[in-house]
Amino acid sequence: MRTLLLAILFITFSNAYAKEVYATFTVFAKKSADLAFNYSGIVKEFNVDIMSVVKKGDVLATLINDDLIATNNISKVTLKYAKLDYERYKELVKKKLVDIAQLDIYAMAYETIKAKIELEKTIYAKTILRAPFDGVITKRMIELGDVVSGQLLKTAFVIQSEHRRILVAEFDQKYTNDVKIGDVFIYQVDGDNKQYEGKIFRIYPTVNEKTRKVSVQVAAEDIKVGLFGDGVFITSDVTETE
Repeated sequence: MRTLLLAILFITFSNAYAKEVYATFTVFAKKSADLAFNYSGIVKEFNVDIMSVVKKGDVLATLINDDLIATNNISKVTLKYAKLDYERYKELVKKKLVDIAQLDIYAMAYETIKAKIELEKTIYAKTILRAPFDGVITKRMIELGDVVSGQLLKTAFVIQSEHRRILVAEFDQKYTNDVKIGDVFIYQVDGDNKQYEGKIFRIYPTVNEKTRKVSVQVAAEDIKVGLFGDGVFITSDVTETE
C-alpha cells in the first residue's frame, strides 16, 4: 500500500481504534449523458464545442427547421379566422338565428387547429437540442450539414457535471458488515501525491460475483473522470482501547 496509509495513523483519535479497509476506485462524473436529436433532419448550427460550460436549458445545436416555422405560421393564421368564425356563430346562437349544432362544427374546427399548433410546437422543439443539466461538454460528434435520424439515434454531444464526481470504490466482501454509509475514505489518485478525503453516501446492494467485492460510492470534486487510485475506509465502528 502506498505512502498515503501512513497518514491514516493521524486519523485515529486519542484512545480510539477504527478498522481500516483497503479499497481501489475509479472516478466517474456525478451526472453524465449522451445527447442526441429525437428528430430527423440536417444540422443547421451548433453553439458549443468540447470543454464548453453550459447551463440547463442552453441550446447546444439545431436542425434546419424553416419548413416547420412556415407551417406553424400558416396554422396561426388559420387559428385566427377559426376563432372569428366560432365567436361569430356563438353570437348567432345567442340570438337564436342558427341551430346550436352549427356552432359545434365551428367549435371543433377552432379546437382542432389549436391542438395542431401545440403538436407543431412539440415537433419544432425536437429540432433544438438543449442541455439537460448544468455541466461541461466532453465530446462533440456532429458537424454542420450532418444528417441525423430520429429512428437511428446518433450521439451529438456527451455532457457531464462540471465539478461533481463519484468514486466507485471496491473492497473485499469480508468487510461487508464493517463499512457503513458516512464512513471516511482517505485516498490518493494514481500519479498524484495529494491526499483526499471523502465519505460514503451509497453502498451497492449486491456483491460482484466475479471479484467477490462490494462497491460503494464516495462524493468528490474536480478530479478527472476515468482516473483511478486506492485508499482506505476508516470504519465508524470504533472501540475504545485501554
